[in-house]
Parts: sequence; C-alpha cells; structure tokens
Amino acid sequence: MDRSQGTDAGLVLAGRYRLGEVLGRGGMGKVWRAHDEVLHRTVAVKELTAGLYVAEADRIVLHARTQKEARAAARITHPGVVTVHDVIEYDNRPWIVMQYVDGPSLADAAKESGEIEPREAARIGLHVLSALRAAHGAGVLHRDVKPGNVLLAKDGQVLLTDFGIAAIEGDSTITRTGELVGSIDYLAPERVRGGDPGPASDLWSLGATLYTAVEGRSPFRRTSPISTMQAVVAEEPPPPVRAGPLTAVITALLRKEPDERPSAAETERMLLDAMEGRAPVAAQAFVPTQRVPDEVLRSLGTDGTPVPGTTQLPHPTEPAPAPSPAAAPAPAPAARRSRWRTVVLVIAAAALVGGGAGVAAMKYGDWTGGTAAGGETARHTNTAPEKPSTPPSVKPESSAKDKPVKDVPDGWHRVNDPEGFSLVVPDGWERRADGNQVDYTPDDGVHYIRISIDPDPDFDNPYMHTLSLEKQLAERLPGYQRKTLHSNTYRDRPGSLWEFTWTETKNHPGPRHAIDQMYFGEESGPEYALYMTGPADDWDTTRSQFDTMLRGWRAPDSSG
Repeated sequence: MDRSQGTDAGLVLAGRYRLGEVLGRGGMGKVWRAHDEVLHRTVAVKELTAGLYVAEADRIVLHARTQKEARAAARITHPGVVTVHDVIEYDNRPWIVMQYVDGPSLADAAKESGEIEPREAARIGLHVLSALRAAHGAGVLHRDVKPGNVLLAKDGQVLLTDFGIAAIEGDSTITRTGELVGSIDYLAPERVRGGDPGPASDLWSLGATLYTAVEGRSPFRRTSPISTMQAVVAEEPPPPVRAGPLTAVITALLRKEPDERPSAAETERMLLDAMEGRAPVAAQAFVPTQRVPDEVLRSLGTDGTPVPGTTQLPHPTEPAPAPSPAAAPAPAPAARRSRWRTVVLVIAAAALVGGGAGVAAMKYGDWTGGTAAGGETARHTNTAPEKPSTPPSVKPESSAKDKPVKDVPDGWHRVNDPEGFSLVVPDGWERRADGNQVDYTPDDGVHYIRISIDPDPDFDNPYMHTLSLEKQLAERLPGYQRKTLHSNTYRDRPGSLWEFTWTETKNHPGPRHAIDQMYFGEESGPEYALYMTGPADDWDTTRSQFDTMLRGWRAPDSSG
C-alpha cells in the first residue's frame, strides 16, 4: 500500500471489514464507516495513522494505547459506551472495529446549531454521566471526555467513545514522564499540574463539555497550548449566558480542586433538576457565590432578566443562577406507526389512574371495572401477549434500584404470575383479575403496581412513547403535574422514567402520585412498563416499594 496516499476506500481488512467513507479525522488517526461482510452490518473502524510517521519507540507507545482502548471499553458493560467488536492487525498497525453510531458527535451538533438547548444538554450529560459511572465502577477512567467523544444517535441514544487514553486500574502507565494526553482545554486542573487523576477529573471534563454544548465555545481554549493550560489551572471560565438551569451545575463541576466538586450521585440529581427546567438547589453547596435574595428573584423573569415595572434591588456581586424557562425537550423521533397497539398485562397494587381515555386508558384504566375515570371503557385485547422468543437482557446496572434481588426482602414474597413474568410484592397483597387485567392490591385498589407488556412496540424508544402518553393524560387527569420524565437505562436497556401527580375524582378520590419505568427488553421490543401509584400523602413508602419491585422484576422467560 502506498502510505503517502493513505488507506483506500474499498480495502477489506481481516477478510471481512470493507472500508467505506471516512467519518472523522483527528491527530491520532481517522474513523471509517465499514461493512462487516460476515455479519452484514455497518461498523466503524478506527485507523491509527499517527503510527506511520513516528519513531519506533513512539509507535510502540501508540499501538499500546490502541490495545488499551480496546481493553478499557471491553471492561465496561453499558449501553452508553460504544462497543468494541474486534481488534485486528493490518499494515503492522492495530485497527479497532467498533459499534457504528448513526448520528453526529456533540461537537458537530453544537457547531451546526451554535449551541444546545440547556435541558437537552442536561439530558445528554445524564447519559454521559451514567456511562462514566459504569466505567469508574469497572476501574476505568476515561481521561478524554469532550464533545467530540460524545455521540448523539438519531434514536436519542447518547454514547461515549474513545477510551484510547483511559487509565485502567491495575495497568502500568503507557505515557512517558511529563507527557500530557487528552484535549488540553478539557483536562482537569489536577492533570495539568501533574497530579493523579480520579473520577472527579472525568466529572470536571464533563462540566467543560456541557459548557461547550450550551455556549458553543470551549471555556478555557486560548491562543496557544501554554495559555490554555494556564487558563485551566488558574482562571475561571467566562460566566455562561445560555446555560439556564445548567449554570450552577457547570460551575460546580468546574471547581479547581477535585474534593470541592460534587460526586457522581450528586451530579445526577442536579442534572435531573436541570433537565426538568429547575435550577438545582443542591448545586449551591458547590458554588462559591452569594445566594440571590428572594426579593431579587421576585423582580426577575423566568429568563433571569428584570421584570418591567418592578423595583430593582441591589444584585449580589456574584449571583447564583436565576431561574430558567422550562423549554421543551428536543423533538423525539417519529413513531414507527401512528397507533399504539398495547397488549396489556396488568399487575396492580393501587387505585385506578383516573381521567385517562382512549389510548391512554388502555394502560391507565380502572382495574375495578375496566372503565377509565374519564368515562370511557379501557380497551384491552382478549389474548395475553406472546412471550418473547429471545429473553430480554437483565444484566444489573450499578444503580442499586436496578439490580435484581436474589433474596426476597423480609415482608415480601415472590409471585410467579400465570402470564409468565415474576416479581416480588409485599405480604398481604392479593391478585385480582378483571378480564385480561391482573392486579395485586393490599387495600382494594388504593395502592397498586401495574405491569404492561407490548411484544411489538409502536415507538422507536420508551422515551418517545412516554411523551405520547403524557400528552393524552395531561389533558384528562385533573390537576396533572409532571414531576420528572426523562430517558434512562434499566437493566442495561434504553428506558424512560415518568413520575407525576394528579387529583383523582372517581374511585379513591384525592391527590395521587404515580411512577412508571418503561424499557425495551431487546433492541426493538418487547416493551415493558412497570407502574405503581398510591395516595400522595404516603408517597415515600410507595416510592420505596417501587424500587424494591424494580429490583425483583423478572421478565417472561428470564432468569433475572
């Protein structure tokens, strides 16, 4: 091969990977779209071009980094981390064959639009954080979190890639003394100073990445590498002007000292608040600024600007972030089909979710009589759904509430339902059946858990389905209020968590609180919806029971 011309498109590597067009280039190499002619799928192939033009000692180091990237990614089992399929040798260089992600990087998306809307940036940040927590749990530090390594799939998934300079717990370093690796303006200050990085270093890089996403520019990039490093270590970033509710989160993550930054769990809570359009109160503990007095907040609009006609009070020298308008999330992908063909199995330990009619009533109908509180009959099919031919993934995640329980907690018992699924319910909860609706309730329907299974989902992902359901229920449930609605990961699969309240006027009237975890068992289904509701005044108990139920859930034909 003529190295001066580079690798040619159409070249077949290892007898199976046919290179197509170049997807991206960097200082270390380039990434190709390729076709796996054995499994007939599109893959991405990373070519290490830097090794062609360096001394032998440097080439060995670069090759070691490539091998290390493959090992690092292989140690992490998480849907938010780009999967490494294969490592091959060609032209005396290693090549990495990876999962192909159909969508731009966050860097490209921000460059194209100018900036990312704050709530969407918070959603992206949550996915990256989840991937980082999985990596840290596997003993891997990413060490190069930046917008170019965050991939945005067209179906809404967010994936973290390029673990090429990751530090693996137990491995000796492959960098030479005094060498800095990574994108300088996204390096944490302790790394620039030569200190040992830790999980907090990746969180700092996440903060810089979120800043770039909402502001459209890097917070510390200067005219030279030296001035950039000086800015990272000694300067504060320019105050973000487009970050809205993300402002305090970014400020907290960009604290210069690692022990002054929030933990991953604290960051997750802050990002959830920001995604819902709320200024995270918890972030104030990490932001060295004066709190804005209530009188000042009352004189500001939802965008943080003064309200005309109000008396403007003295503003603090460094104010905490003002409230931000609750902007709508990014448009969801189109539904696979225009109708929701729910085949419902219901395990319920609660009262009727009132007010739902039509489509929404299929899932949120009255278990006591099959009629939604809005007055329309809940329409169910007369046959139970087919059990999936391939068992869904039930591999546990790092979050405690997602881990399947192996031992049934005291005061609970396992139910192997005739419909094929299994879960744990508190002692004293009884099974009720009404048509093809199956409920478990301790108190004649005041509280319940409800499981729905759709073997052939009509939506491309659970988040899009949840948004569709919310639109219907919000119009019909009296006093409906969303507490949270966001995409998440459950049992290593794409999911959506939805929590809301309303005031019931029919059966069991009064304020009620509900939560619903949806997820796909496999890439295209079946879709499971694990739902629970009860009176609002004992929500803490219901919420705790919901987490226990999630840990004990086993899908049909699953050994979970």
